Amino acid sequence: MIDWAEKKLGVWVLTPHGMALANRVKQALPHADLFASQKLGPGESHARFSALAKALARVWDHYDAHYFIMATGIVVRTIAPLIRDKTRDPAVVCGDEAGHFVISLISGHIGGANELAVKLSAILGARPVITTATDVNQVPAIDVIARNQGLYIENKRAIKHVSMAFIKGEPLPIHDPFGLVSPHLRPTEKSGPMADSSLFTPEKSGIWVDYRIHTLPEKVLVLRPKMLVAGMGCRRGVTRQELEDHLQQVFHTQGFSVNSLSQIVSVDLKADEPGLLELARTLNLPIEFYTRGELDQVKRVPNPSSLVNKHIGIQSVCEAAAILATGQTRLLTPKTATRTITLAIAAIPFT
Repeated sequence: MIDWAEKKLGVWVLTPHGMALANRVKQALPHADLFASQKLGPGESHARFSALAKALARVWDHYDAHYFIMATGIVVRTIAPLIRDKTRDPAVVCGDEAGHFVISLISGHIGGANELAVKLSAILGARPVITTATDVNQVPAIDVIARNQGLYIENKRAIKHVSMAFIKGEPLPIHDPFGLVSPHLRPTEKSGPMADSSLFTPEKSGIWVDYRIHTLPEKVLVLRPKMLVAGMGCRRGVTRQELEDHLQQVFHTQGFSVNSLSQIVSVDLKADEPGLLELARTLNLPIEFYTRGELDQVKRVPNPSSLVNKHIGIQSVCEAAAILATGQTRLLTPKTATRTITLAIAAIPFT
């Protein structure tokens, strides 16, 4: 569930009645920002706009959701040029200025528009209007489950095949070794948490939840748990491209999906290393640096280095950092090295 009290919500109004509703939303959700037509005159509680489309385009991506208190037709025409992808677009809801209805318009599942419509309806005493097929048929929405479990959706087009199977009541083969999806499905909607890969056929949909890469038919939805940590060490001046090439090569060789990478970790001596910092930005990942004292607490690493010990006084960077970040003594991939880079991979436990 999305906590909308902590999310950025833009509320857009054109009329005095709309402003009255917007103020009620603002009272219940203080983080909301109000945008009103300049025809309504100045006010301390809202920003003013002269052209709705231009004003919205400037802040479209700055908000988790937008609530338009105006006719649906106006909203559709205004947002049409801005819509890109349902996994990235902000949630959009709209409602009449009398406060009778709140309609979930786009990004109903992953973006949370369905949940927001329900939330706003409770605030206003309105009726939420939800039209997504899984909701009206009262079956699970796999993209919502994936979002709530922090899973990366690798092939979005397969969502519709899984949803249709749920709607038809067809059992699906599910590979879910970490139990991240299966507990959220009814028994009739699954064939087992550890389905054999031979059960995934081109004719049938299914769900694969794993960081390991497997060749699967296109109708099988692939969900990647964010559970891998990359411990990295490097020489001064190594480029982002060198670091990324080595990381990609190791993940490919091991059969791991980079989409399951959750974090990069290293020693604090590398906290100002441009290549490492740029790699984290490029991959949109957090990066954490441990002190030498913290890394030295990891007493057993598969490949201690006398060279590292000579230069910085500890026996390991990449392996020790990966072990420290995950709390696991066993590495998925012990140290791999080039002339300038070291990399080790460990997994965050889910049990």
